[in-house]
Amino acid sequence: MSRMTWGKILVPMLASALVLIWRAEASADAHTSIMELEARFTDAVKAKDLDKIMTCYANSENLVVFDVIPPRQYTGWNAYKEDFRNFLAQCKDSPNLEISDIEIYGDVRVAYSHSIQHFTCTNQQGKKLDLTFRVTDGYQNFHHQWLIWHEHVSVPVDLTTGKADLQSKP
Repeated sequence: MSRMTWGKILVPMLASALVLIWRAEASADAHTSIMELEARFTDAVKAKDLDKIMTCYANSENLVVFDVIPPRQYTGWNAYKEDFRNFLAQCKDSPNLEISDIEIYGDVRVAYSHSIQHFTCTNQQGKKLDLTFRVTDGYQNFHHQWLIWHEHVSVPVDLTTGKADLQSKP
């Protein structure tokens, strides 16, 4: 084969290999950054620091959250901040939040995760709240900062009783 023919074959192959390597590195960077975001979120919940919690979310009217707390949907950063304020106000003490079974998928611009989140605190009446949620988050990379732009929080429901299973087990 001539050099021109080899060049026509090798240059695209080399370019494709470089793109695959770059995507793998970018995906690893995204995973690391999103795990750091989730750690900041967990620490902020434990500190009952509403402002720090909300730095994990896109400050936009396009933020959409399906929470287990009515109404069915919160649209916009301000609406969700108020929901979180009311949720944390139920806690007399510092809450605890543990995130487990987190799986993250995506690329350099968008990603999503699903996890199990276990939340506990003592409510204002002195009763222990012990809640286990399933959470799916959609993230977008805004100028090298990952933020949650969509969240879906759910719990399994016993269809015979219509009651939520707030301590769900696998």
